[in-house]
Amino acid sequence: MSTDAGFSETIEKVVKIRRCAAVVKGGRRFSFAAMTVVGDGNGKVGWGYGKANEVPPSVEKANKQAAREMVEVPIEEGTIPHLVKGRFGAGKVILVPAAPGTGVIAGEAVRAVCEAVGIKNILTKSYGTNNSITLVKATFDALAQLRTRQEIERLRGVSLS
Repeated sequence: MSTDAGFSETIEKVVKIRRCAAVVKGGRRFSFAAMTVVGDGNGKVGWGYGKANEVPPSVEKANKQAAREMVEVPIEEGTIPHLVKGRFGAGKVILVPAAPGTGVIAGEAVRAVCEAVGIKNILTKSYGTNNSITLVKATFDALAQLRTRQEIERLRGVSLS
């Protein structure tokens, strides 16, 4: 966790660190790519992907990108407003609102996003690929589709009460 001037405490989670080897005359030269999720635990979350020759700088770059590209997610009583499906490439994710006390029922990648955004109770299921980077992007696609009841009423121009 880190603090920046003017910002509240952020939740930073490393989702995946990948090692890449380039074969050169003297042997193998390794580089690293890191994917992180950064959230404020109160409805804002972002993901970042950073590459460097060492692990710490790649994680730092990913965190910086994630903090720059944060999106707002509607959360109602510790869960999401409605069922939503997201996809990215071969990865598909279903997010289902859950009753208080359920907890975060999710795999590693989806759990990182849910905990960073501040969701306390949710049921999830992922289909297709188990690639954590693809699943994070699919989760963000699902979260982008969430709407509150008030937003839907305003967009449709009706009252659903």
